[in-house]
Amino acid sequence: MAAGDVLAVLALAREAAADVWLAGGWGIDALVGEQTRPHRDVDLCHRAEHEPALVAALRAAGYVESLDARPVRFVLARPDGRELDLHPLRFASDGSARQSSFDPGAPFHYPASCFTSGTVAGRAVPCVSAEQQVYFHQGYEPTDRDRHDMARLRGCLGVRTPY
Repeated sequence: MAAGDVLAVLALAREAAADVWLAGGWGIDALVGEQTRPHRDVDLCHRAEHEPALVAALRAAGYVESLDARPVRFVLARPDGRELDLHPLRFASDGSARQSSFDPGAPFHYPASCFTSGTVAGRAVPCVSAEQQVYFHQGYEPTDRDRHDMARLRGCLGVRTPY
């Protein structure tokens, strides 16, 4: 997925009036302000109540569901290989959110302060904070991509990371 693909997906979400935030690799690149590695997909957090409009807009653009692991996540893909990994969030009145996990007793928590912005190809984009990115990069054996991403957060933003 190239920067133009990311911006096109964000434009589709905006047109559908669906709130989304970049997470994962593109979210980290948005925080540091430049693309630092190739990306096979785009991770998007979205308001669960906006999901029908968001999915309809993405389907109209050629995306089809290739994985359904709701309520935790689902994947939409295009025949050309572009993929979106979507994460539904349920918001509380204080602006915080939670995402279901595969362990029903341990949902993922998103503090209200983690919803921020970054840049992709010089354009402001919504994303989750560096602290939230670090939170999601714990508790498993990291890949080379994970190590790269955490190094970018350390080097560019001075964030303390687990590896």
